[in-house]
Amino acid sequence: MPEEKSPEEVVSVPVGRVVGGRGEVLDDDWGKETAVIRLDSDRFGPEALAGLDAFSHLEVVYHFDRVPVEKVETGARHPRGNADWPLVGIFAQRGKNRPNRIGVSRCRLLRTDGLDLHVQGLDAVDGTPVLDIKPYMAEFGPQGPTHQPAWATEIMRDYY
Repeated sequence: MPEEKSPEEVVSVPVGRVVGGRGEVLDDDWGKETAVIRLDSDRFGPEALAGLDAFSHLEVVYHFDRVPVEKVETGARHPRGNADWPLVGIFAQRGKNRPNRIGVSRCRLLRTDGLDLHVQGLDAVDGTPVLDIKPYMAEFGPQGPTHQPAWATEIMRDYY
C-alpha cells in the first residue's frame, strides 16, 4: 500500500489584476463588459505581450478572491442554488465556490497598450488577481462533437 502523503501546497503569484469593468459579482450578462488586465510592472515589461495582439481571444486564469474559504464547496449542490436543476458535484459545474477558487474564462482581446490588455466578456470583477493569460488557439478547443446536459445550456443562456 502506498504511503499517504499530505496535500502539496501550490503557490501562485498573480501576473496582474483586472482593472475596471464590473465591480460586483453577478451571474449573467458578461458579454458586453469591458475591462483591462494590467500586468505587474515589477515582474513584466511590454515584451511579455509581444505578438499577443495577433490573437482575437484569450484564456484567462484567475483567482475567485472574493469567495470566503468557508463558502467553498467540495461535494454536490444545485447550480446557483436552483432546486429545479439537478444536484451535481462541484466538478460537474463551473461555479465560483470551487475548492481552489480558480476561474478560467475566454474573452475577446480588444487591444494591448503597454502592460494593459483591453478585453471584452471577461467574467471577473475589478481587482481580481489574474494568475495566467494564454492566447486562445482553436486547436486547443474540443476535438470532435461535444455534449452537455440541458440544465447547463439553460444556466448559460444569459451568461454572455
